[in-house]
Amino acid sequence: MAQVKEHRAAGTSGEIRHVLPELPYDFAALEPYIDTQTMQIHHGKHHQAYVTNLNNALSKHPELLTRSLEELLRGINAVPDDIRTTVRNNGGGHHNHSLFWTIMAPAGNGGGGEPSGKLGDAIKRTFGEFAKFKEQLSTAATSQFGSGWAWLTVANGKLEVAGRPNQDSALMDEKIPILGVDVWEHAYYLKYQNRRPEYVTAWWNVVNWQEVARRYEAAL
Repeated sequence: MAQVKEHRAAGTSGEIRHVLPELPYDFAALEPYIDTQTMQIHHGKHHQAYVTNLNNALSKHPELLTRSLEELLRGINAVPDDIRTTVRNNGGGHHNHSLFWTIMAPAGNGGGGEPSGKLGDAIKRTFGEFAKFKEQLSTAATSQFGSGWAWLTVANGKLEVAGRPNQDSALMDEKIPILGVDVWEHAYYLKYQNRRPEYVTAWWNVVNWQEVARRYEAAL
């Protein structure tokens, strides 16, 4: 089962192209933890740029236009040399952000709190307790050097936490991402400047555990 919903459309020449997904909430919905202007720029400028660059690269090899985003990333080493880095960076950025928007929700209206059910039990089995998991993911996020992400992934049915540089996707290593926090500066700098730990702490208030749990069960 695909972990990120594919957003595709026919281009002017009839080819299938990737498109920017709409946010599942208003730009201001994650206030005060993530500010409106950051959401507007992050989604409409940064994510759109990844989609545009990905489509431009794939247009050089039309046979790749039929492949899903997940297929491209899982098979990144089979992508032609001349566009591989572009697809890695921009395809990864497109996939990472498409997931990121869905695993957040307004605080008190789906966002925040702790997971329950199968995901909650799995986190306790793997990390001992939710607080320890939260600390581990937060540390991965705050200690990620330069730009990147901190991810909770599923690999062989088990949960793992790790930081990843740039827009590298866990799919490239046969892992399934189910929760990620973006620590590129464009994700937080307007509001938090160089205070990345403060941003990460605030971000927990908008985590959509219902969506993360859905992704966990799908990954199994």
